Amino acid sequence: MVFLGNEESSSNFKENHYPFRQDSNFLYFFGLDLPGLSAVIDTDENLEVIFGDDTKIEDEVWFGSRLSVSDLAHRVGVMQVKPKDGLIKYVHSSKHKTIHILPPFRPENERKIAACLQVKVPEVSTKISETFIKAVVAIRSVKSGEEINEINEAVNLTANIHKMLMKGAQSGMIEYELVGLAVGKAVSSGGRASFPPIITINGQILHNHNYSNRLEDGKMVLIDFGAETAMHYAGDITRTIPVGDKFSNRQKDVYTIVSNAHSEAIAALKPGVKFFDVHLLACKKLAEGLKDLGLMKGSPEDAVMEGAHALFFQCGLGHMMGLDVHDMEDLGEQYVGYTDQIRKSSQFGLKSLRLGRELEEGFIITVEPGLYFIPQLMDSWQGKGLFKDFINYDKLKQFRNFGGIRIEDDFEITNNGSRLLGEPLAFDILGVEAFRR
Repeated sequence: MVFLGNEESSSNFKENHYPFRQDSNFLYFFGLDLPGLSAVIDTDENLEVIFGDDTKIEDEVWFGSRLSVSDLAHRVGVMQVKPKDGLIKYVHSSKHKTIHILPPFRPENERKIAACLQVKVPEVSTKISETFIKAVVAIRSVKSGEEINEINEAVNLTANIHKMLMKGAQSGMIEYELVGLAVGKAVSSGGRASFPPIITINGQILHNHNYSNRLEDGKMVLIDFGAETAMHYAGDITRTIPVGDKFSNRQKDVYTIVSNAHSEAIAALKPGVKFFDVHLLACKKLAEGLKDLGLMKGSPEDAVMEGAHALFFQCGLGHMMGLDVHDMEDLGEQYVGYTDQIRKSSQFGLKSLRLGRELEEGFIITVEPGLYFIPQLMDSWQGKGLFKDFINYDKLKQFRNFGGIRIEDDFEITNNGSRLLGEPLAFDILGVEAFRR
């Protein structure tokens, strides 16, 4: 089994690197958070080997010294160490054995695998071991007590950053000021952001990384931010707040629909329940609220089954979380969130659900329902005459500039239900408005 750590990655010239982030599978199994390392577990020889080079004096002038690779390996229980370029030689000498490879998501690691297997780079994808992927997913999906403690720390840091932003956002500020406060607090607490922040008055754009807009009274700010601890375990929380000290009546109406779906989904979490079904339950709750608001019509259940609700809720209800904020998704969503029996849908909206499998005790997941009013999508669907029996397009025109609302929290699946991770952070209207005041 071959485990590739990550290399340094250059940003605007060769010696100027992006902040280093170790490959999470290498981190999980070998625990060494340094660039330029790789490893194998050889079950035929009952052997683990770490490959890496000690620092040279020229490196130490620029970057300082560190323990030798041998000392680092011994600290994590690996007794055999070989030079960095020894990986390719080792794999070449093991051709009589079955070689298991995980899918690489970085081009430099794809090239390493090609060299190890003596194939062309486009052929690497055909050499990936599904058995290896499933084994890693089975192990990493169920979190240990130590992991849960670390994730709790990440979620608490995340919640504290949200509190700071919920109190500090003011009309006239620019979105990037809030981003700077959030990222700065994460870094000054010994961690970093666990994903590129989504902090925007244009909450209808699901992954909006443009931070140039000015906050204005009457608008809302969607804050989807997570912090990562020094050990790289992630938190992920979303709150939507008014720029002023209160939501407008229309904003309250929509917010209440999302809040009700959030609570309904949380109540359904327990081992043995398919998250696919929890997602559909939340979708139905959203559709019921939209019908009460006059934006949808007909049977909410039928509307969800046919996909009409996806005009307002285009994404999934949640995902696994751990060392990666979207845990293990580099290994393939179909392996992490689905099974051979439970497959992804191809329906618009539902196909974006990252997690559909049955929940198990020890899973860490997010729950994040939302409603998003996207003018381009409204115009497209109306122009095509889609779902006219379920959507009241005439009334929908009043919501063209509404934006979007999302509420997200993180949960551990317990033996008989679920447990909120971190200290509770207000998501009800009165609680959010109290922060704003």
